Amino acid sequence: MPDILRKKRTRSDYLKAGALIVGAIILLILPLYISAYWLQLGFLVSSLAIGAIGLNILTGTAGQLSMAHPFFMGLGALSYVVLAGESGETSLGPIIGLGWPPLLAMIGAVIIAGIAGLAFSPLSARLSGIYLAVASLALVFIGVHVLNTASALSGGFNGRAAPTFELFGIVFGASENPIVVAGVPFGKAELQWYLGLVVLAIGIWFAKNLLNSRTGRALKLINGSPLTASVVGVEVMDHKGKVFFLSSIYAGMGGVLYALAIGSIAPQSFDMSLSLEFFAMIVIGGLGSVGGAVVGAAFVVALPQVLQANSSSLEFVTQFGITTAHLSNYIYGAAIILVLIFKPTGLAGLWHDLGRWLKRRFRPDDDDSPDLTTKSVVAVAK
Repeated sequence: MPDILRKKRTRSDYLKAGALIVGAIILLILPLYISAYWLQLGFLVSSLAIGAIGLNILTGTAGQLSMAHPFFMGLGALSYVVLAGESGETSLGPIIGLGWPPLLAMIGAVIIAGIAGLAFSPLSARLSGIYLAVASLALVFIGVHVLNTASALSGGFNGRAAPTFELFGIVFGASENPIVVAGVPFGKAELQWYLGLVVLAIGIWFAKNLLNSRTGRALKLINGSPLTASVVGVEVMDHKGKVFFLSSIYAGMGGVLYALAIGSIAPQSFDMSLSLEFFAMIVIGGLGSVGGAVVGAAFVVALPQVLQANSSSLEFVTQFGITTAHLSNYIYGAAIILVLIFKPTGLAGLWHDLGRWLKRRFRPDDDDSPDLTTKSVVAVAK
């Protein structure tokens, strides 16, 4: 291959790669050093980060404003507990369970969520903006109603316990004979931590490859100008439907892990407040950024827990009747306002700015501010 076509790596590229490798190593060895509480919180972050990636592809990249994410997450969680659970009796009556192997039930739950997204995709392809937001919000109300009333499936308003995940004979739950690594017994929290990391890594890898592909460039062009996209040969309606389908798959997978993280499914876990939290994640993290969705999810999910763990240091705030939950909401709101005013690209934009600074530091002659719109049109047209 001629040298002119080969991308020349810079010192900043190696620094980024080194930082990612160090970060991965830290994440892999964390279970040896931190408590189960923080590991469970990390698993919860992973579950919602997967959902946030799907929403960021749909909203941040393709420009489709959907609020239906809790519906597809709830559908994925409900499908998993029904497929993997066992039939039995409760105070509200009998419950249905098919007793499938957990891995097969997880795959089935994701497929069911994807089918539901595919069924809604023709409508999502024809709507945009506030009209799609309102139409998709109706799905959230429907989902909450189903979880409340279909007690044979969901357990009703009390919810239903999520079956323990199991893979290759390894039970991701409490065990009398846990695996011991470096003197640390690997129980439920440790195993779920690695499960979350693996699934999240696969989700990040797929999303990044998609966004760097011709399809990803087409979605970005649709977001910027649907008319321009159609002129250069992009099937706008087809792409809008497909990206909604993909987003529902991410939401379904996130819903399964979310059910495992909280240990049950309940109607209040998948209501409109979850939609608002997802929008906070992708706005704070950075619209259209895969890494930003993950960082945004970590910020939104972990902040209340961190504040609660350090509540004794916040007496100057709590003495005015402000709880840590209220304080976290205030911080979310302030963060969103600051991002929208000063840094619309969010935390991902700050990371990008750091990369550009490093590039200018080590290769000052490079011009790293290309015309992205022109490049996107040319790349899609090829």
